[in-house]
Amino acid sequence: MSDELTAVSCGVFIMRRTQAGAEFLLMKHTDRLDFAKGHVEKHETEQECALRELKEETGIRRKQVQLDPNFRYENTYSARYKRFDFKTVRKTLVLFLGWVDPDVTPVASEHVSFEWYAWHPPHTIQPMAIDPFLSYLHAYIESAGGLESYLEKK
Repeated sequence: MSDELTAVSCGVFIMRRTQAGAEFLLMKHTDRLDFAKGHVEKHETEQECALRELKEETGIRRKQVQLDPNFRYENTYSARYKRFDFKTVRKTLVLFLGWVDPDVTPVASEHVSFEWYAWHPPHTIQPMAIDPFLSYLHAYIESAGGLESYLEKK
């Protein structure tokens, strides 16, 4: 049995249509940007965790989100966290893709604020977690024929 600390964090990456194409939501901490996500609780599925965390951190409810049933992102990396006494933790990030109507307004409850970013890949925001995800999402959308084609199929 391994002594390695592990953690699984799940979230829903939120996007919305705009006249110019699309925007995505990131949460603001005092010192960084992040996804609306959190750790899986006992007897909770990844998707249940992701939707719970979305509600807790943004106020966006399940009925306001249209999940893309074909999208699931997973990335595992090592990091140090205060909650684990700054020991190295093998962290797995799982994200689902969700779309909301343009009039849905998040409410930052666990973060300083939030910001919508225009979808114009490639993006360079944060190299450990955000940029790899955005690259993966870009490839996913391109495999559907690009953003316009993807949105038509939604």
